[in-house]
Amino acid sequence: MDLPSTMKAARFYEVGRPLEVEEVPVPEIREDEVLVRVRAAGICGSDVHIVFEGITPTAFTPITLGHEPAGVVAAVGSRVEGWEPGERVSVTPFYFCGACPNCLAGHAEVCRERKVVGIHADGALAEYMAVPARNLIPLPDGVPFEVGAIVTDAVATPFHALADRAALSPGETVAIFGAGGLGLHAVQLARLCGARKIFVVDVREEQLERARRAGADVTVNPGETSPVEEILDETGGVGVDVAAEFIGLGETIAQAVECVVSGGRVVVCGLGAEPIKILPPTVFVRKQISFLGSYGFTKRNIGRLLELVSAGRLDLERSITHTFPLEEVNTALRYLHEKIEDPIRIAVTLP
Repeated sequence: MDLPSTMKAARFYEVGRPLEVEEVPVPEIREDEVLVRVRAAGICGSDVHIVFEGITPTAFTPITLGHEPAGVVAAVGSRVEGWEPGERVSVTPFYFCGACPNCLAGHAEVCRERKVVGIHADGALAEYMAVPARNLIPLPDGVPFEVGAIVTDAVATPFHALADRAALSPGETVAIFGAGGLGLHAVQLARLCGARKIFVVDVREEQLERARRAGADVTVNPGETSPVEEILDETGGVGVDVAAEFIGLGETIAQAVECVVSGGRVVVCGLGAEPIKILPPTVFVRKQISFLGSYGFTKRNIGRLLELVSAGRLDLERSITHTFPLEEVNTALRYLHEKIEDPIRIAVTLP
């Protein structure tokens, strides 16, 4: 396969400045890397933080953004085995060393040398990207590239939080705080994990309606009623087995802790700047609550989710509410930032 020498890429220069879609060299691959022809890249809240808010700094500028990639193998390095040009793939965006204690324990998501594609290295908002071969996951035939892209973060993150960190078991009850992209997927995933009753808390009525369509049993708008009181009332004063927070606010984290049963688990996935303040130790200890942070996901999470999608057990095509070509990447970012037309997930697609 003859490869071009240059490609289009959406480059970030500084906060508040639109991305520049430029012609840049196609990346050269090292002996242990593959070149992926990108077919779809998800747009994430982290991209909004980078472009509009400056909350997430990049390792260098200009840099190609995008950390939710799916595409086709275009070329392989000299030491790469098991991959051939033409194979469909999703890409886990975490670069991991594979040798630190966390990696060896199976927790590459918190690798001590972790880097993220599109933040610490050039990312997926380009026609081609170079990644280590170990970052590839097979994308089953029949699974659209857009779905293969968003699985790598928007779906894998709540899956890791519920299935791995909180260990949600069949027959348990769960409260989900925040019904954005992560929270809405968490509703579907809680159903797949066998949750008996799912509560969803959000201030936006349109998101609560989406949550109900996704499988939520009880929805709560904090502007109308106390989430803690509602959840306790619905559970006979006992509380839920698991509370999952996808917002990152001190108030909602505290509510999550207050609504769990004695011996329950709270998992916090939302990122925010507020300090965490929860129950007094006399209550927290006597209730024996497990309080857990959850960051990202594992390569295994992505693989399992793609298998569920391929088997027809998980429908994610409705999650992708908007798609844009690479040339309209700034429109895609604006739609997510300003919540134009109530997006769930947005994907940039490439031919």
